[in-house]
Amino acid sequence: MTTSQLRPVAAHVLRHLARAQARGRAVRLDELASDIGVRREDVRQAVSSLHSEGHVDAQRMRLTMTGFAIASSMRECKLREPRIRERVSQVNVA
Repeated sequence: MTTSQLRPVAAHVLRHLARAQARGRAVRLDELASDIGVRREDVRQAVSSLHSEGHVDAQRMRLTMTGFAIASSMRECKLREPRIRERVSQVNVA
């Protein structure tokens, strides 16, 4: 996944984790993927990237203070829909 494809997924991950954290809920990767509408692998890659940047604790699936600050600043923003679904090539068999 390219960086330009990862950004919208990461933004949605931050927002979803902030909501869950505010409610005291734990969130799983498959739940995030379903809510966002992307593959589990895409969410895993976004979480790994956010973890390496210091915004998410990937083991606990919780935001760090910087992650929470970023998510809070995006609260009123309209997020771009992530379009990660792989295109399936059609193969004609003669």
